[in-house]
Amino acid sequence: MRRTLPLFLGILLVCWSGATALAASQKAAALRQANGLTAFTPTEKFLAGNFVAEEINPAFIFGTVQAFVASRKCPTTWLMEEGEKARLQSHSDQPVEFTLYLEEDCPDKVVYYVFVDQSRLTPEQWLAWRHKFHKSKAEPQYGSTKSNLEQACAAGCGVGAELRFIQQDEELLTKSPEAVLLQELKFAPVYDLNRRQKLAP
Repeated sequence: MRRTLPLFLGILLVCWSGATALAASQKAAALRQANGLTAFTPTEKFLAGNFVAEEINPAFIFGTVQAFVASRKCPTTWLMEEGEKARLQSHSDQPVEFTLYLEEDCPDKVVYYVFVDQSRLTPEQWLAWRHKFHKSKAEPQYGSTKSNLEQACAAGCGVGAELRFIQQDEELLTKSPEAVLLQELKFAPVYDLNRRQKLAP
């Protein structure tokens, strides 16, 4: 009996893994392979945090990431590029940001909501990270946003992520993610950054 138990558990594991792999549609599976994406489990801090949906000058804070996931109508899966996962592991002790894909697998389409996990960054680190890529342009572009985010943090509406792109099948949507959330998905924001005030649920 003791000898057969490991074999039995192994069969169960293979069956479970196969069922998990088959959970994605053929289109979703093909897109995962083409983009080098693999399943990933985000941190609770990221999922419980709020997010913005405009890179340079967001007007609103939305929340939480987990609430957005729950609002989707089709099955969802968190994915990450295989190379990004390796980079994250090599910088596990640094406040880096990294990209996550929320896959929504619908019968007629596959949508990727491309998030940047910034849950390790303070507003100061958020701006410093942009200095690394934008140099002297970072302060003029992001200075007012940083100030608004700091005010939001003081009001209890801090941000831990950014929804940077939305891709349907293999096409990037031309409309900004913030506009898609407000106009098409009807996902209400929790904070107005320009007015610096919380919004009623």
